[in-house]
Amino acid sequence: MSPVDIFAFDWLGDTLFNVALFNLVLVGPASFAAGHAVAIAWRKWNRLLLYAALLSAGLRFLDYALANGELWSLGGFALGWAVQLAIAAFGYRLTRTRQMVRQYPWLYRRKGLLGWEERH
Repeated sequence: MSPVDIFAFDWLGDTLFNVALFNLVLVGPASFAAGHAVAIAWRKWNRLLLYAALLSAGLRFLDYALANGELWSLGGFALGWAVQLAIAAFGYRLTRTRQMVRQYPWLYRRKGLLGWEERH
């Protein structure tokens, strides 16, 4: 293993490639779907904190079961939580922007990918 992989295994519980693969490819779409679902239900964004933590715990188990990673890696959990929260927040904001512009077209218009502004 390279020095980077040794550092990643010590702090994140697995190699850097596996951490990126599990975070972005396996659990990332589920985080995006969680953010989308929370926005569709018109819930507040703070629910994403819990959902991202649950997805990160599942991520640690998948890493442990499929790649012989360390199950109780606090650094791996924290990194997974941060990445899953960012992906879920992106899905939430993208969906909320679409909702506001489509549901209230006389009040708001799209301003960029993740924002809206009032019509004058």
